[in-house]
Amino acid sequence: VQLQASGGGLVQAGGSLRLSCVASGRTFSTYNMGWLRQAPGKEREFVAAIRWSGGRTYYADSVKGRFTISRDNAKNTVYLQMNILKPEDTAVYYCAAQSYGTISSQDFQYDYWGQGTQVTVSS
Repeated sequence: VQLQASGGGLVQAGGSLRLSCVASGRTFSTYNMGWLRQAPGKEREFVAAIRWSGGRTYYADSVKGRFTISRDNAKNTVYLQMNILKPEDTAVYYCAAQSYGTISSQDFQYDYWGQGTQVTVSS
């Protein structure tokens, strides 16, 4: 599966952005999907994940209550709605697909990755 992320940009603190990730192929609905991010000079970290059915979600504590992950299997798309953005949310955001198992926060469990989209939050 190939993943194409979009929707990043520059926003002021307190603002909102919605990221989208479109997947190629007909098996999107069988993959758990995740969003992970990497800030300059830092390791990649987990943001949010959603089960293949959309019936379960999982968030990092740092974004809980501010970010919402969702998916539309008919459109082969996963979204990340980001509200009340903070400067520390600045990073390249990656979408990723997981073929097996329960939804995960571990990046090594994701099999396919998109190219990333830059999110910059100014103070």
